[in-house]
Amino acid sequence: MPVHDSLLPLLGRGDAPEEVRHVRELPASDAVTAPWPSNVHPDVVAAYAGLGIHEPYRHQAQAMGAAAEGHVVIATGTASGKSMAYQAPLLSAIHSGRLKAQAAPGVLQHAEEATALYLAPTKALAADQLASVRALSSGLMVRADSYDGDTPQEQRRWIRDHADLVLCNPDMLHAGVLPNHPQWSRFLRRLRYVVVDESHVYRGVFGSHVANVLRRLRRVAALYGANPVFIGASATSSGPRQSFARLIGVDAGAVEEVTRDDSPHGPVTVVLWEPEQSGAEGEHGAPTRRSAMSEAADMLTDLVLKQVRTLAFVGSRRGAETVAQMAHRQLDEVEPGLSHRVAAYRAGYLPEERRELEAQLGDGRLLGLASTSALELGIDVAGLDAVLVAGWPGTRASFFQQIGRAGRAGQQALAAFIAREDPLDTYLVNHHEAIFDIDVEATVFDPSNPYVLSPHLCAAAAEQPLSPEDMKVFGPTAADIVESLVRAGQLRRRPAGVFWTRAEDPASMISIRAEGGGPLQIIETDTGQVLGSIGTGQAHQQTHPGAVYVHQGRSYVVDELDLEHHVVEVTRAHPDYYTTARDVTSVKVLEERRREVWGPVTVHTGSTQVTSQVVSYQRKAVPGNEIIGEEPLDLPPTDLFTTSVWFTAPAPVLAAAGIEEPDLPGALHAAEHAMIGLLPLLATCDRWDVGGLSTALHADTELPTIFVHDGHPGGAGFAERGYELARTWLSATKDAIESCECESGCPSCVQSPKCGNRNDPLDKAGAIALLKAFLDHAPA
Repeated sequence: MPVHDSLLPLLGRGDAPEEVRHVRELPASDAVTAPWPSNVHPDVVAAYAGLGIHEPYRHQAQAMGAAAEGHVVIATGTASGKSMAYQAPLLSAIHSGRLKAQAAPGVLQHAEEATALYLAPTKALAADQLASVRALSSGLMVRADSYDGDTPQEQRRWIRDHADLVLCNPDMLHAGVLPNHPQWSRFLRRLRYVVVDESHVYRGVFGSHVANVLRRLRRVAALYGANPVFIGASATSSGPRQSFARLIGVDAGAVEEVTRDDSPHGPVTVVLWEPEQSGAEGEHGAPTRRSAMSEAADMLTDLVLKQVRTLAFVGSRRGAETVAQMAHRQLDEVEPGLSHRVAAYRAGYLPEERRELEAQLGDGRLLGLASTSALELGIDVAGLDAVLVAGWPGTRASFFQQIGRAGRAGQQALAAFIAREDPLDTYLVNHHEAIFDIDVEATVFDPSNPYVLSPHLCAAAAEQPLSPEDMKVFGPTAADIVESLVRAGQLRRRPAGVFWTRAEDPASMISIRAEGGGPLQIIETDTGQVLGSIGTGQAHQQTHPGAVYVHQGRSYVVDELDLEHHVVEVTRAHPDYYTTARDVTSVKVLEERRREVWGPVTVHTGSTQVTSQVVSYQRKAVPGNEIIGEEPLDLPPTDLFTTSVWFTAPAPVLAAAGIEEPDLPGALHAAEHAMIGLLPLLATCDRWDVGGLSTALHADTELPTIFVHDGHPGGAGFAERGYELARTWLSATKDAIESCECESGCPSCVQSPKCGNRNDPLDKAGAIALLKAFLDHAPA
């Protein structure tokens, strides 16, 4: 019997479940080791030996050696030992520098000493790394500490004055370190290494912000005479050398990449699972499938009953809590003594709570954990028997990171991907080659986005006046943007350079994770407590009056959205529904930058103005998604200046494909929805990162047109990625619609959960005919 056949019954549906679309066996691999490189100090080698590590894996040794020569990115799988690959060079440089400085004390002592900066996208990951470093460096001359928003003020001065290794996040580097660089002069003068951990997560607008923060860091370090080596640690991705070079702002030739994985792995059986139809009807009478969360909860229950240690990844905080609660309920019915061995894990928990959950999962006290992507990153959780992925996590890189949590101790393991009602999920479970047999995605971000670059140039000018040489650091568009900022009076040109003119700190006015403006403070009306913040771009959709807002597992209902005073007032509540906003949208073409002609069909990309107005919201039942009611809203329109890709074709060409004029709006609309759903197949984005519009006659193009636009000011690179891979994108979209078993369209193919027109009109057959007509004219 094939090995995977023996594992399928663990999922609770027998030996041959109808829901299984594909089973793939990822083979085991043996370890390949290599000698320690010469740049790793003997004391560091001895420290690792004390932990039972006597030789590095070959790819670790390669990365360590490359770090002695220049920038390097190591892009290998989960549990491949990336941490050791960058920790060893850092600790060696710091330890040996301190030894040399002690042997020859004097005013030039700093020339021998070294410091290093470690950057993680989350505070939890930085805390995990700090614990690892302290355990390793107890016998070394290394002073390591974390520096983030939670660091007490009295500790911050000690870190600035004495720490050799600072563990930080991009937010704190941007707002706390760089604007105050004179206070960090000791540290910056000695800066030898900068580690950018989990560098693949820096994509879209967030990635664009971080790329400019790292350019500012390089510039400030140069001010103190330092030229640090950057080490990137990434999940497997397409073109890691190019992506990391673009992130740190250097030529690709200056970066060495390490992609071969020589660590040992046990065999993993991966199951692609498409839930069966539930029997209920959704919007417009379309049949619905069982939700991925319900399937995940059932599987988690069955696996825990069989004593299989399992981690279930769920896409949202609320989803993780819901899956854990459902599993608790089901276990109480079958074997009550087991329910306490299942828990939820997500951002928002206190650090000590997260550490305890990680420890309990690691030592077997917990058998099941429902988690958001918070456990996807480098936090060390070993010994898992099974991983469930409820809904596509957005990228192949994330998917393989998540299923890589199974079999980390070398044992045989099981992983299951459970498809949601979503065009991309449906496509992937029915086209397994798109997961396993093609390269993972490139990381998409655009550091030259003027909406991102402009405020960072202001921040850089406040840190040190800008010189003509600095324009090379920030890219070819920087000089023109500086000129526009000078004309606007935000910067002032003087013989010594270009200066920031205002009293405010420009860095404090940039939120590198916020999108679309803001922020607005979310305040609980009964207590006056500030719960969090939200960008202006999301406020209309997510915090309109009557919206259900969830924070750290607690539900609130929005009482008032005060845009003038940047406040959202909410009240604690326990609704049995969730809310979705409805909007109307128009798109205006501002500038066409590129076009590709496919006979009568044309593909365009350029700048557009997207005007949206939220006009109502629906309340939908939990679970079931039934519409309970709809309420009108009176909110002002918002404008988004962004990048789009759009497709045009004359109506006679579409009529020749069998799409009559009355059916054209529905065909265009259905194709637009499915295209938005499938774009994440090619770009590292979520369908919520992009939007779209389709019309049978657009005012600017004067033709039937489909627009897909980035949902971020200036664009995030997603629409341009769609333009560059247009034929592949349309082909995958057509395949996804055709492979869906519904008759006239459903959430798995052409219906959209965020449609402003209530998914009306939609023509599934017309969308297939339209996409086929486009592809018939596309170049091979």
